Amino acid sequence: MVCEQLIDLLVIGAGPAGLAAAIAAKEEGISSLLVLEREKEPGGILRQCIHNGFGLHRFSEELTGPEYAARDIARAHELEIPIECDTTVLSVSPDRQVTCVSPKHGFRRFSAKAIILAMGCRERPRGALCTPGTRCAGIYSAGTAQRFVNLEGYMPGKRVVILGSGDIGLIMARRMTLQGAKVLACVEIMPYSSGLNRNIVQCLDDYGIPLYLSHTVTEIRGRDRLEGITVSEVDSNRNPIPGSEIRFDCDTLLLSCGLIPENELSQGAGVEISPLTSGAVVRETFETSVPGIFACGNVLHVHDLVDHVSNESFKAGRAAAAYIRSASSAETDTADVWKVQDGAGVRGTVPQMISKHPSSDVDLMFRPSAVFRNASAVVECDGVEILRKKSLIFTPGEMAVLTLKKALLDTLSGSCIEVRMEGGSSRG
Repeated sequence: MVCEQLIDLLVIGAGPAGLAAAIAAKEEGISSLLVLEREKEPGGILRQCIHNGFGLHRFSEELTGPEYAARDIARAHELEIPIECDTTVLSVSPDRQVTCVSPKHGFRRFSAKAIILAMGCRERPRGALCTPGTRCAGIYSAGTAQRFVNLEGYMPGKRVVILGSGDIGLIMARRMTLQGAKVLACVEIMPYSSGLNRNIVQCLDDYGIPLYLSHTVTEIRGRDRLEGITVSEVDSNRNPIPGSEIRFDCDTLLLSCGLIPENELSQGAGVEISPLTSGAVVRETFETSVPGIFACGNVLHVHDLVDHVSNESFKAGRAAAAYIRSASSAETDTADVWKVQDGAGVRGTVPQMISKHPSSDVDLMFRPSAVFRNASAVVECDGVEILRKKSLIFTPGEMAVLTLKKALLDTLSGSCIEVRMEGGSSRG
């Protein structure tokens, strides 16, 4: 029989989201808490991101991924926050029971007053891309190749093509080049890049690596080891255009075709999942549809900057602490919230609900559905405009943030808040 251990707060994941949430909760006075991490060390994906560019918003300086993670790890140690690594969480129940297993402690079960889900995300695999060809060696996700090169000390290959223009793929184009490989091309099926513009400039343009927009891989050659690929241009329906084929002789294909929140535990807990973000549906406090269960970071929605992950997770940690202090167990009151909806040109706004009397300002985060130039992001409450933000460009590769002031929200009535794009020219 397994004894059930009682705890105030359980954080699942010791990446930047989990660490920030735990730090915030401990600073709010929650002493009975525990962070569980399946990897052998805390830090999450930042451990293998040895390039700089992290921390500009939060610390006002450029840090590498390990340096950024080290600051949160040091703060967690300073606050004496227990972090148990090499521990796999098997399940989370709607009544906040967590089962986990580790070599050190074996099988355990916790009962928590509040849980913060911070499991991060995973890369979309080849099987989800329907790429034709054999299952030969030499095809990796960009993140796997990054781990091989930066942590394990192995080079996946010497002649490389990258499918997809996500940030990890762009960064690996530069990394493979610096390690002596020849990166032949970066290929993107959409008519725009899905990565940050700074990464296109610093990782492709600076090294003379061509970016083929509106192209995709239509053939993979090789039986035991990848020998080459064929790339074709696609039309507006994403179908290959005959006669547009380009052949590349290569031994490595890296896939950088999107990230998927790790929400198997969330679904097991009965948390409502958004079909647009693939993450939990949350209020402005980052509480999910299951009372006492919170979500933050890339398990909630995929971010482009770790600074935004930390900022969001600090809020989730503070909200979880407030929940624990209030000993609240009431069901979410959906009648006393605004439902947040995506309007024209907007996809995946978070949060999806806002309390009509929030405790602080609320950040609405979303990605435009296409590239919009000289356009405005508009927020309306029951058809009445309450906020407008104009920009030279909105792109799906960069998350947009609109801040609704508490003073403004306290004056509003109605039932629905909508975010939409207006004006300018779109390209998608």
